[in-house]
Amino acid sequence: MEIGGRLKALRLTIGLTQEELASRAELTKGYISQLENNICSPSIATLSDILSILGTDLAKFFSVIEREKVVFNKTDFFESENGDGFNTWLIPNSQKNEMEPIMLTLPANGSSKTRYPFEGEEFGYVIEGKIAIVTLQNTFTAKHGEAFYIKGNQEHKIVNPGLSKARLLWITTPSNF
Repeated sequence: MEIGGRLKALRLTIGLTQEELASRAELTKGYISQLENNICSPSIATLSDILSILGTDLAKFFSVIEREKVVFNKTDFFESENGDGFNTWLIPNSQKNEMEPIMLTLPANGSSKTRYPFEGEEFGYVIEGKIAIVTLQNTFTAKHGEAFYIKGNQEHKIVNPGLSKARLLWITTPSNF
């Protein structure tokens, strides 16, 4: 762990100069500079004093902060069957989130599993081919470059009426694929 960089970040967060921190800790400005540049290491007592001035303590300073993952790539994706096609799950463990995006790929004349009513909404964007959203009352079509938005309160499925595969980005909220 880089102690110096974290000390400097804390110092700057509360708006202290190296000189002000040194004065409050009864150290020299040069020593604070050496700490922040990882040229020397403080004793536990000195580090504890500095952290106290910076508004934290040893436990908080050394706790590992798990960074939220923001960008996902193919190594994070996984696939599962969905009717005649398959889902590519784009965000791992997305069921803990408010929305759940998948990529649905359907072969020619294929269809997804039936989606039963739920309290939520769905959005889709057709990346390739064309699709039909089939409900008990209506059929809506969307082709490459078009999007759809429906409430989840009615039974429906996605059908590929075309002669080539169809791919779409499909997002539900709340998460429930």
